[in-house]
Amino acid sequence: MSPLPDIRVGSGFDVHAYDHESPLRLAGIDWPGEPGLSGHSDGDAVCHAVVDALLSAAGLGDIGGLVGVDDPATHNAASTGFVRLALQQLAEAGFRPVNVSVQIIGNRPKFAPRRSEAEQVMTALVGAPVSLSATTTDHLGFTGRGEGIAAIATALIVRSA
Repeated sequence: MSPLPDIRVGSGFDVHAYDHESPLRLAGIDWPGEPGLSGHSDGDAVCHAVVDALLSAAGLGDIGGLVGVDDPATHNAASTGFVRLALQQLAEAGFRPVNVSVQIIGNRPKFAPRRSEAEQVMTALVGAPVSLSATTTDHLGFTGRGEGIAAIATALIVRSA
């Protein structure tokens, strides 16, 4: 019988309030005409949750340990770069992603019309399948009141051969 592969699972969560003065970048793509998300970087809650899920799975901490919110170099930075940094740390620790699943919670933008595009962008970025889904909270809580977006990610990684 062959030994079981070293498979690990990690989860990540991120939330950002809407910022009507910024453009929206979510799941690595721009959403013209939608309010942006507040934050030191571009506020892409999907990318931030993915970073936390990948790092968590490998026992490498979280996004705060990877990039600081006080670092001028990350001010308004594209969060796709944070995903690349997390993937680099994963590789250095001897792991690679198998897949990532992300649930987006919010009233807007309407995600379904661009789901396929966002999945393609995130899959290319991560180098493994990324599935995205979206839901609302039926007008409950800050997302239901239209104050922001939350994202929950789960990453499956395996030790590289």
